[in-house]
Amino acid sequence: MVLTVTMNPAIDISYSLPRLSLDTVNRAAEVTKTPGGKGLNVTRVLAELGEDVMATGLIGGKTGLYLQEKLSDAAIHHHFFPIRGETRNCIAILHKGQQTEILEKGPKITPAEAESFLSHFERLIRPFEVIAISGSLPDGLASDYYAELIRLADAYQKKIILDCSGDPLLEVLKNSAKPFVIKPNLEELSQLTGESAAADNQSLKALLSQPMFEGISWVIVSLGAEGAFAKHNETFYRVRIPEIKVANPVGSGDSTVAGIASSLLHGLSDTELLKKANVLGMLNAQEKMTGHVNLADYEKLFKQVHVEEV
Repeated sequence: MVLTVTMNPAIDISYSLPRLSLDTVNRAAEVTKTPGGKGLNVTRVLAELGEDVMATGLIGGKTGLYLQEKLSDAAIHHHFFPIRGETRNCIAILHKGQQTEILEKGPKITPAEAESFLSHFERLIRPFEVIAISGSLPDGLASDYYAELIRLADAYQKKIILDCSGDPLLEVLKNSAKPFVIKPNLEELSQLTGESAAADNQSLKALLSQPMFEGISWVIVSLGAEGAFAKHNETFYRVRIPEIKVANPVGSGDSTVAGIASSLLHGLSDTELLKKANVLGMLNAQEKMTGHVNLADYEKLFKQVHVEEV
C-alpha cells in the first residue's frame, strides 16, 4: 500500500478562455474543479494504476470538505487531519495555449496542529510500505518539518519518496534519517549543491556523488524533454525518452513519483522503475487534466524509453 502526504492541498480550478482580457469581464468556456496539490496528483495517478493508495495531509473549512467529497466520489481513500484554517483554491486560466496561474498561499498552521499531525501521521503509517511526500509546506510549519516526518517513518523502515525543494529538502539532507528516493529537477539540483548543473553525464555523476546525497538510495533528476539521470546506490543511469506532443506538462513530475511508488511497491528492477516512472510522466503531459494518465499508450511508450548504465 502507498500513503501520499499533501501538507498544503488545494482545489484546482481551471478556467478555459478563448482569450484573456484584462480589466474587463471574461467568460469561461469550460470550468473544472479537482482536488489538487502535488501529493493528490500522485494519489490520483496511483488510483488510475489500480494501486491501493490513501491520501493524508492537512484539511480545513468548506473547501476542505469539498475536496474530501471529490476524492470519495472518485473512490480514493483518504484520512486527513482537520485544521481550523480554510484549504486553499488554486486557479489556472488557460488561454491561447498559455496558462496563467493564481495560487492562494493557504492556511497558517498553528503549533498545536503541527504537533498533532505528527501523532496522526505516526498512527497512520504502520500498514503502508511506501510513503510519498510531495509539495510545499504551508505557513506555520518549520522548514525541518519534512525531516521530522521522515524520522518518524524511518523508525518503521518505510520507503519514503520525497518530492520537494528549497529549505525543506536541505533540512532533510542534513538529517540522519533519509528518504529512500528524492526527485529534484536540474534547477533544484543547482540550488542544493550551489553549483551550476549541466545535463551531461559526467557533470551529473560528479554532483550526485557529493556527500550530501549519502544514505539516499535513489536520486532521480528530471531533465524535461531530455529524459532523466539517476543514481541508485553506486550505479548511474541515463534515461532517454521519445519526443511527444505535450498538452499540459503540469503534474508530470507527480505522475513520475506515482510511477516510482508503484515500482517500489512491486519490486521492479532499476530499468523497469525508470521506464515506468518516465512513461507515466509523458502520459500526463499528453493530457489536459493535471495528474491524469491515459494508459492506452503505455506499452508503446515503454518500449521507446531507453535506459543506459553510465
